Formats: sequence, structure tokens, C-alpha cells
Amino acid sequence: MIDLGPHAAFIWASYAIYAVVLGGVIGWLVWDGARIKARLADLEARGVSRRSRAAKET
Repeated sequence: MIDLGPHAAFIWASYAIYAVVLGGVIGWLVWDGARIKARLADLEARGVSRRSRAAKET
């Protein structure tokens, strides 16, 4: 094991906090992406289309 000296607790705590924050950001992005996809699917089901799709069809 690597000897981190007297600051080992701070270093390990920093890595742990980083991992939790990174996991939270990734989780939020996945959740938000799913929410936006569901909202787009709902809009398209109601007949609202995207302008980018209409431009490609003409």
C-alpha cells in the first residue's frame, strides 16, 4: 500500500467525494436525458413536430 503520510485521510476523503459527485452528475444526466426523450415522445404523439425534421422533408 502507498504511504500517504499524515494527509491520507484527507486524500481518501477527497477521492470519495469526487466519486460521489461524479456519480451524481452522471446519474442526473441519464435521468434528465430520459425525461427529455419522454417529453419529446409525448409532443410527437400529440402531433407537434420538430422544425429540423420538417426542413429535412422539404
